[in-house]
Amino acid sequence: MLAQVALDGPVERDEVIALYRANEWSSAEKPDALLAALRNSHALVTARIDGHLVGLGNALSDGHLVAYFPHMLVHPDFHGQGIGRQMMQALLGRYQGFHQLMLVADGDAVRFYERLGFARAGRTEPMWIYAGHDH
Repeated sequence: MLAQVALDGPVERDEVIALYRANEWSSAEKPDALLAALRNSHALVTARIDGHLVGLGNALSDGHLVAYFPHMLVHPDFHGQGIGRQMMQALLGRYQGFHQLMLVADGDAVRFYERLGFARAGRTEPMWIYAGHDH
């Protein structure tokens, strides 16, 4: 089934929380903050199948040089169907020509992002102060 990918499409609270919970992302436990963060992102990309939200990603950016992609998730029932790739390509298209495109990846996501052209940033080490238990 082909997903419809859209930049800056509307999202509803319940569908977002359901998607984050399906992926076991701890930000689902802070729904008000999560929705505010997504709605205030520089860009938001969604993927829908038959009107149902199956994927979501966002970007934070200064609008000129740097874009950071903090969230990219696809419902587990739809993994491996190219939905994440479609969403990431939409975001990369929006920020084409920017000086720096950044993200943090772990596990199987590392290979996914490498196939899209991302590489480890020199000798950098990812660092954070984090209030969640995963994602």
